[in-house]
Amino acid sequence: MSTQPDLLYSEEEEALRAAVRDLLTDHCDAAGVIARTESGAPHDLALWKSLADGMGLAGLLVPEALGGQGATHREAAVVLEELGRAVAPVPYLSSAVVATEALLACGDEELLGRLASGRAIGVLAVGLHAAPGAGHRTARLENGSLHGELTGVADAAAADVLLVPADDGGLYAVPAEAAAVTPQVSFDLTRPVATVTLDAAPGRRVGDAEPAVRRALRAGAGLLASEQLGVADWALTETVRYLKERKQFNRPVGGFQALKHRLAQLWLEVVSLRAAARAAADALATGADTDVTVAVAQAYAGPVAVRATEEAVQLHGGIGMTWEHPAHLHLKRAKADSIAYGTAGAHREALAALVDLQAP
Repeated sequence: MSTQPDLLYSEEEEALRAAVRDLLTDHCDAAGVIARTESGAPHDLALWKSLADGMGLAGLLVPEALGGQGATHREAAVVLEELGRAVAPVPYLSSAVVATEALLACGDEELLGRLASGRAIGVLAVGLHAAPGAGHRTARLENGSLHGELTGVADAAAADVLLVPADDGGLYAVPAEAAAVTPQVSFDLTRPVATVTLDAAPGRRVGDAEPAVRRALRAGAGLLASEQLGVADWALTETVRYLKERKQFNRPVGGFQALKHRLAQLWLEVVSLRAAARAAADALATGADTDVTVAVAQAYAGPVAVRATEEAVQLHGGIGMTWEHPAHLHLKRAKADSIAYGTAGAHREALAALVDLQAP
């Protein structure tokens, strides 16, 4: 007998949200994020240390016996909602979710412990655009060392350890200093991508690549929906607040019926996105209908987050078009997220196959 998932937040999850939001309010203001994107160091490693070491959030998905918190994807999803709201430039999704899930599939306890404690940042060397179950580039294994070029790897610049899939079917842990990491032009400056070049790089085999990469990308796609929810929810909340304050013809702009209709439509879409994102997090935590639920969430999340942030820019009027206002940070994150771990179209296609629904 299947039970319905509980999509409501527990008291513990709300307490976790409050703690993360307080930290981000104090240490991740929009002006600071914008200034960081203009510098040569987009990642906020001090904030990462506070999240990973101070609060123990890097180890949420890692069992307590291996040095983690032994929590579930539901708690990780709450953290990602808040990181999305703040567009925090930290490698949480890359290291604490995707790389960690790959290592959980392989059972590498030593490296898992390092990632869980925040002592090391791990990055799966697969392009950010790769969908779960889709093809991706591999490195060439030759005489026990790795060769090749892997492009579009998110947060590679911050990595201490790269998890590299090779053509022999293995997943290899490569010290970041053994690879050449070259920044690529990134639309979202808060989650930069890079090319990883391996030239006879030493690697330690940690397990089989195919099941590890599939599991990692599925978790990344499922929990990305919670980040997209955070981005969209910020856009809606801030736009409503602004339209209540902004006056035109001596009355609040938000009082005009045409704008009320646009906001009401957006609210419905964001509420539906919350349901889809929560369902994906719960499915990852319980293992029930995971592939289908993740595909549904990602088929829906990208377009909603993009629409919410586009509306935020437009409804903020002239100020929304400026670099100083954070609306552009959220719009760029939403646009970049819409192709991360597979596009909405790719997930609709995957969903059609999963439920045996043929295209017309």
